[in-house]
Amino acid sequence: MKFKFIPLSFVLLLTISAQAQKSHQPSTVDTLISNYQPADLFSPMFYPERGNERHSAGGQPGSKYWQNRVNYQLKAAIDTTSKTLSASEDIDYTNNSPDALQLLWLQLDQNTYKKDARSNFVTGVVPTINQHTGGYQIESVFIASGKVKQKADFVITDTRMQIRLPKSLLPNGGKIKLNIKYHYTIPGSFGNRTDYTDTKNGKIYEIAQWFPRMCVYDDSQGWDTLPFLGAGEFYLEYGDIDYEVTVPADMIVAGSGELLNPAQVLTPTQISRLAAARSSDKTVMIRDVNEVNNASTRPVHKGMLTWHFKMNNTRDVAFGASKAYVWDAARVNLPGGKKSLAMSVYPVESAGNDAWGRATEYLKKSIEYFSEKWFVYPYPVAINEAGIAGGMEYPGIVFDGITDKGKELYWVTAHEIGHNWFPMIVGSNERRYAFMDEGFNTFIDIYASDAFNNGEYAPKRDGEYAPGGGNPADEIVATIIDPDAPTIMTAADAVAEKYRHPIEYFKPAFGLVLLREQILGADRFDYAFRNYIHKWAFKHPQPDDFFRSMDNGAGEDLSWFWKGWFYNNLKLDLELVGAEYVDNDPKKGLQVSVVNLEAMAMPFTVEVKLKDGSKQRMQIPVEAWLQNKMVTFTVPTTQEVSKVTVDPDSALPDVNRGNNGFILR
Repeated sequence: MKFKFIPLSFVLLLTISAQAQKSHQPSTVDTLISNYQPADLFSPMFYPERGNERHSAGGQPGSKYWQNRVNYQLKAAIDTTSKTLSASEDIDYTNNSPDALQLLWLQLDQNTYKKDARSNFVTGVVPTINQHTGGYQIESVFIASGKVKQKADFVITDTRMQIRLPKSLLPNGGKIKLNIKYHYTIPGSFGNRTDYTDTKNGKIYEIAQWFPRMCVYDDSQGWDTLPFLGAGEFYLEYGDIDYEVTVPADMIVAGSGELLNPAQVLTPTQISRLAAARSSDKTVMIRDVNEVNNASTRPVHKGMLTWHFKMNNTRDVAFGASKAYVWDAARVNLPGGKKSLAMSVYPVESAGNDAWGRATEYLKKSIEYFSEKWFVYPYPVAINEAGIAGGMEYPGIVFDGITDKGKELYWVTAHEIGHNWFPMIVGSNERRYAFMDEGFNTFIDIYASDAFNNGEYAPKRDGEYAPGGGNPADEIVATIIDPDAPTIMTAADAVAEKYRHPIEYFKPAFGLVLLREQILGADRFDYAFRNYIHKWAFKHPQPDDFFRSMDNGAGEDLSWFWKGWFYNNLKLDLELVGAEYVDNDPKKGLQVSVVNLEAMAMPFTVEVKLKDGSKQRMQIPVEAWLQNKMVTFTVPTTQEVSKVTVDPDSALPDVNRGNNGFILR
């Protein structure tokens, strides 16, 4: 790198320019050297509204916060010949809002596979004819009142169903019961998040978004009825889900929640092995590779079996089903002496210690880390399921890649189970604010990788799938300087695929790294972030709730950061423009001048390397940029300096590192 030395006379000229801006008389030199406007970045009134009784100014639920609740009872069966799922669904919905509801809205995600679905036209490339299903076939919808059932007046629009009620559902605890019967064709490999695929010992079914689910009615949008377009994921109410799945007797079902009837669907040997796994930190085989085609591993050999699961206080459930599964499990140790069970199911093709043979270890260690660091895992079981969904999360179960191995399998496992914290525990709206889901989860992955097995697969510093594997501060620059790049606050479905990872995963995750490692420090950040999780567990935070929570928990007004990093793609370019000994005497210190050339500001570090090889550092807070485009400060030195560098660790997303330092002659 070629360094340059700028004489102090030019520094003085810059100082005059910086003083001129105070009287709103920018000079030509000032205009040429900097696009930074302190008054813009640090302008007041960042929050458009004051805190209220539902969402407090402190970033926590207010005294009158409310949210609705929904419980489901489901009885489903899979016809493996026609590839059809048929089900009956009972919904118990409670309206805790202060509003009487004249209508209800439900999500019908399977309709995204219809040939006329809106999702087909978002990217401009319409799927081929063999990549469609007929979506939900709704057989009946009833409103139940005691023992009386009344046909519901309903209208289906794309991936939503509206039920028009004969009389309004009362506020503040009013209840209603619905019954829906339906069936749909399970999508094949084109299903993306839900599908079936062949293995040498039978098909694997990954079943998700498989029942009509209530839309959220909240104090932000009212009914949140954004259609399911593919990229935007889910926003769901909490409740208890009791479900039964009937499949051919030779199949294993791995589902969210707790299996309630093991004696009916497992062999005594498998029940015994599961009991052993609950006491073992090492992985225990429940059904090994040599038993997959052994009829003795099933309690009956013909006909159908019904698997019964229940999951409490959850947004959703999903399951996998196959006669091809190898199955293993191990104990998960949680804070406070609590326990859970980690399990993996996968075909024999995925077996082996270099592949899925370690999947349960990866799952167990990830849950233990996230539980210790952020919030205790709340469910009795967690499942890692191998299929072609290739990385998809649901409460208590993740669908990971059937061919994944080594670090890729660890990383995807940690990432997908991490979604149980965001957004399964902290119930944000992923369809509107993907960063509160993918970004926050990618952030916690980073430190989980550092902790796993003494850093076996560390470092993970470049987001989830960012190319290059290099310095994330440098990698994010390409997105920041791209004039077509959307901002983090862009709705998920409005983000083009080329920007999806950089904007939804990478930039928000790296933004939290900057907060933790450069702006707040680990202790203050962790306290504030953990407090946010605990305050909003099983609730529905909005972006401002997160921003306010971090401001209050850390004791900083971070609106400049939210504004520059989340609402905009503001560039940062710090230039070292001068370094001169005070009174030409190295023992009196080195006077250093740094100019901010672009619209973003950050605290920064300056390092001086002394002639004897030792180094000294000085931290400059972000307040240095409150009034000034250039800051000048003195680094205490006792001898001559050989080199000066701004941001010596390349930790900041500086768009031009070529002007960050120079060598003194």
